[in-house]
Formats: sequence, C-alpha cells, structure tokens
Amino acid sequence: MPSARIFQPSKDASQSGTARTKVWVLEFDRTSPREADPLMGWTASSDMLQQVRLEFDTREEAVAYAAREGIAARVEEPHKVALRKGLSYSDNFKFNRTAPWTH
Repeated sequence: MPSARIFQPSKDASQSGTARTKVWVLEFDRTSPREADPLMGWTASSDMLQQVRLEFDTREEAVAYAAREGIAARVEEPHKVALRKGLSYSDNFKFNRTAPWTH
C-alpha cells in the first residue's frame, strides 16, 4: 500500500506572487532508492509513483481521495504567514526613528 503526504506548497522564494499556494498537493513517498546509471551517471528509479503529483482545491478533498483509494496519507499543516509591516523607503530617513541609523 503506497504512502503519501498531503500539504499546501509554500510561496516560491524567487517570486513575489502567491500563485499555486492555495491548492493542496498529494505526493507519494519513495518506495525504492534512486540509483546512478553506470554509463551516463544519470539518476534513475524504478518507482513510478514519484512522478505523480495530484492537486486538490481543499484539504478535505485530498484526504477523501486518499481514503477512497486506500492510500496511507499524512497531512502537513501549512505554516502561518508572517505579515510584514508596510514601510516606505522614506521611513528610513525620518528624524523620529526608533532605532539609530547605522551604515
């Protein structure tokens, strides 16, 4: 019986947008290790479930799918997003700064 994890992907570090972070993803765990090809040096695996990545709109849909298909799934809760205080560039040069100006 395959095992999988259900999670909500984090925001891409190289992008400022939050696209594709609202969906829930079901990814299967590895069942066999990867091997290096002796001739070319490429990594290969005989586990085809590593290529499967299912996306769901809600967490409940992903859990229901895993239960219906007999997949042992664990749910990883998303981390809380730390909200940043909006500051403008000119706030760096105010006279009433709370922290001293350093270079």
